[in-house]
Amino acid sequence: MQDGLYVALSSQIALERRLNTIADNVANASTVGFRATGVKFEDVVSGLGQKSMAFVSTGDTYLSTQSGGLRQTGNPLDFAIKGDAWFGIQTPAGTVMTRDGRFTLTENGELVTVEGYPVLDAGGAPIQLDPREGVPEASADGMLRQNGNAVGALGLYNFDPGLNFTRYANSGIIPNGQPEPVVDRVDVGVAQGFIEESNVNPVLEMTHLITVQRAFENTAALMRSSDQTFSEAVRTLGSK
Repeated sequence: MQDGLYVALSSQIALERRLNTIADNVANASTVGFRATGVKFEDVVSGLGQKSMAFVSTGDTYLSTQSGGLRQTGNPLDFAIKGDAWFGIQTPAGTVMTRDGRFTLTENGELVTVEGYPVLDAGGAPIQLDPREGVPEASADGMLRQNGNAVGALGLYNFDPGLNFTRYANSGIIPNGQPEPVVDRVDVGVAQGFIEESNVNPVLEMTHLITVQRAFENTAALMRSSDQTFSEAVRTLGSK
């Protein structure tokens, strides 16, 4: 009888993890460049034959690959990526991948994020521009020009977030390995004066939230019922 409680408990642990990821997605529905988190679960079988018992795993998180919508801002230092690629930025945690292209230009001509982290070129070096030449113009391939002269290029990278990836701040992802620069790909580019919105669908996530909450409550009710049945059985057998 206790096996049923263990199965229900494993279900609650899995549901709690899913609940946390949904809550995080909803909280970042308006975060620029945010990619939603999903969770996949697997059956874990304990024992053999008729004594086997199936539990649910705690789940592995994965990153949604769906791009968010592009919103025009008119700010020439806002950039959005078209296609499957990421910007690289330099942080205290090392190189971080992000789809948040809201950049600014420092007095020294360094291109940085809104948090002040340097933006990297394809070679992994911080992008340095001439502050006297003003705001750069970006071509579709990410090449930066000032007064018509090529002065640098936005680094676009590919990487595999993998399972149970690590976030940095809100929209950043810490890569497990070395990101690969995107070279000569017509399906990847940059749009200047645009930003990429979060790919979270708030209505759909709220629907998932309600579903998970109900499943959690049903599991809790099942555990209470099983515990009550077990207690009654102990009292009945103990009185004989």
